[in-house]
Amino acid sequence: MTSRPKATMIGFSAIAMWSLLALLTIGSAPVPPFLLNALTFAIGGSIGLIWTARRGFGVLTKVPLKVYVFGTLGLYGYHALYFTAFRWGPSAETGLIAYLWPLFIVLLSGLLPGETLRARHVGGALIAFAGAALIVWSRSAGSGAPLPALALAFLCALTWSIYSVVSRRWGDVPTESVTVFCLATAGLSAITHLAVEQTLWPVSPLGWLSVIGLGVWPVGLAFFTWDIGMKKGDIQILGVASYAAPLLSTLALVAAGLSPARPILIVAAVLITAGAALAAWAPRKAR
Repeated sequence: MTSRPKATMIGFSAIAMWSLLALLTIGSAPVPPFLLNALTFAIGGSIGLIWTARRGFGVLTKVPLKVYVFGTLGLYGYHALYFTAFRWGPSAETGLIAYLWPLFIVLLSGLLPGETLRARHVGGALIAFAGAALIVWSRSAGSGAPLPALALAFLCALTWSIYSVVSRRWGDVPTESVTVFCLATAGLSAITHLAVEQTLWPVSPLGWLSVIGLGVWPVGLAFFTWDIGMKKGDIQILGVASYAAPLLSTLALVAAGLSPARPILIVAAVLITAGAALAAWAPRKAR
């Protein structure tokens, strides 16, 4: 049985892996979004098959069909909304709305049995959100996004937060079920790609390594470790700590020379750290 602190730390690893999402996505160009989705989820699902082999594939037969449907729609729906939103409005406003999902996780978690939402959770979430907003705004020089793009970004954030919180209610469902989610998402993405996109493959070894990296980490192992964190860890701390993803992603781009280092990163880091610390302090005080 995985303890709550250990599960929380496992959940943190997903946030770290998601920090590489932007860097690896840039490296995978010019692969179109849904083809990239199909390729990376196929890799992630293959890793899931190895993960599942430890306990035996019989465990997958005990998962209700509604769980498979919900999980697949969660992964596929989030990425479909995200990619479409940025096609219609690639701007700071779109990114800011899309990054509402950690705040929604913290707030929605208060509706779960055995969980209590306190003022410090809300305050920490808002402080950390301010840091995330600084990062998103500082990385964009575009104009305002059209209303349809903002609406899709809002639905994108809501989809992932609902997926994460509802997965907590199915705490008895084995994490191995994510394998089926990934493989089914890969299939749906491949169908979507054939229907709406032109096929473009990576043009260099670096491009292929980026695709593989995406499938192994941000679109692979991250979903398995996040599932453990959501089901058995401290969901409110993980929700606020998720704001570290845009910060770590920006730092990765700076280290790779794809984004300039700016003082605003220091301000954002202080806000994100302070918000996470405030939210983390609340549960300990309550205990």
